[in-house]
Amino acid sequence: MVDKIKQAIPRQGGAPVDADRLLERVEGLRRFVRAAEDHVPDAQLVTARTVIDRAGERLALSRAHTVVALAGATGSGKSSLFNALCRFQLSRVGVRRPTTGVAHACVWGPQGAGPLLDWLGVPPNRRFTRESALDGDDEAGLRGLVLLDLPDFDSIEARHRLEVDRLLRLVDLVVWVLDPQKYADRVVHQQYLSQFQRHRDVTVVVLNQADRLNRADSERLVADLRRLLEADGLGGVPAFPTSAKGQPGLDVLRATLERTVAQRQASLQRLAGDVAGAVGELEPLVTAEVRGEKIQPAAVDRLADSLAVAAGVPIVVTATERTYRHRATGVLGWPVARWARKLRPDPLRRLHLDQPAGSTPAASSLPESTMAQKAAVALASREVAEQAGAGLPEPWPAAVTAASRSRLDDVPDALDVAVASADLGMARRPFWWRLVGALQWLGAVVALAGLLWLAVRAVFAFLGLPDIDTPQVGRVPLPTAMFFGGLLFGLLLSIVVRPIVGLAARRAKARAERRLRAAIAEVADAHIIAPVRGVLRSYDDARDALRTAAR
Repeated sequence: MVDKIKQAIPRQGGAPVDADRLLERVEGLRRFVRAAEDHVPDAQLVTARTVIDRAGERLALSRAHTVVALAGATGSGKSSLFNALCRFQLSRVGVRRPTTGVAHACVWGPQGAGPLLDWLGVPPNRRFTRESALDGDDEAGLRGLVLLDLPDFDSIEARHRLEVDRLLRLVDLVVWVLDPQKYADRVVHQQYLSQFQRHRDVTVVVLNQADRLNRADSERLVADLRRLLEADGLGGVPAFPTSAKGQPGLDVLRATLERTVAQRQASLQRLAGDVAGAVGELEPLVTAEVRGEKIQPAAVDRLADSLAVAAGVPIVVTATERTYRHRATGVLGWPVARWARKLRPDPLRRLHLDQPAGSTPAASSLPESTMAQKAAVALASREVAEQAGAGLPEPWPAAVTAASRSRLDDVPDALDVAVASADLGMARRPFWWRLVGALQWLGAVVALAGLLWLAVRAVFAFLGLPDIDTPQVGRVPLPTAMFFGGLLFGLLLSIVVRPIVGLAARRAKARAERRLRAAIAEVADAHIIAPVRGVLRSYDDARDALRTAAR
């Protein structure tokens, strides 16, 4: 007889679940939530968060107990089945709705089950034990079973249905108790059974009250029930007749429960199904694989160009060139006329950009960005975001766009600081300036000496004094040669160095532009590119995490 019962037990599919591997999958789900929570709407992460919390709580509770729930509609004989399995009259049997809205629990081996029952929310006055009967061989096989009789899921009381839905998300295995009259009811199939496709390994369906049917009708209804389960996506789930009174009895169901308790896999399989369900919901969020650099250099260059214009870089580099010429002329020009050059303002000082090295940069006097320049920056940042988010599933493109705009309000101040603190290379005077300047002074001294000599001769002539013996340079007196020679030397030297100054000024302009653009690039990276890359990294992290959770 025992062998026949064992042969009649329907086989449930599904490989054994390794607890450590399940923990890794839950951790993968947790990493996904951490990576995506700032970029994905909370509503799309509710299931994952619920599964993470539920898995952590269930794995922390008794692993020696398996929670099995009897779920069914009013009149299905669920409570009678519960009492027959417990062999006590524990749960109220009724055909009217609503019956009790609180689950009853019978525990075979109560030691350590208290926290588990507290977590399930079963009141202490609805908990019953079979400890004293476990010494017998007929009950020992159920040691570790926590059997729940749930409220009717078709109760007219909303709170009863809510309690059923709550417990169905917590229990390890569900035995759906259907009766011959309502086994094909649309409510149970559409709202409940079809939602358990990912929990087929912890789902059992029984056609109860089969004692009211003859054998042919029982076989026909069970076959039709299996057809309906196939349509629900539960093909292969154990489905067999039961009866709390008479044939076919409870032997197959009891043997199924004994095997489930002995394997101690139901809780792990249930959680594995929960994780799989959460992964299935999240997979559309990370379908695209990001390959290579999503942020294109050309778009970054256009962004840097628009930021440079908005920051006034063209104005600054032009002022740098003019300042170089201004300062070079002040050093290399004829010393007597240099005072006139000092009357002209220094272009960089007018912009408050002539800061000593190491000093705290002050606010510049550059004009504020125009609306057109701000619009160009916004368009360039949008282009970066659109290229970076291209091909990503929703809502990631929107998250990338939001990240590109997240710090735009800080960009004007950051640009001003970057320009004001940039080293334009104007603090040090070139060595050749000093050399040419010394030559100019030498020519000026010679010219001045010649002028003074000529002045002394003129005074002597005016006073009628004897003329001073004056050396000759050819036919020209030495003082005259010194005066005009010094002036001519200074003029020719100025003409010779002028193109050199122009070339050096253009190099100074190019150097200033490179340094300013480098500073602008840092602003672009910190305020626009880095937030976008942060979202892309979060996407990669979320995708890798979900891959771990799916294995």
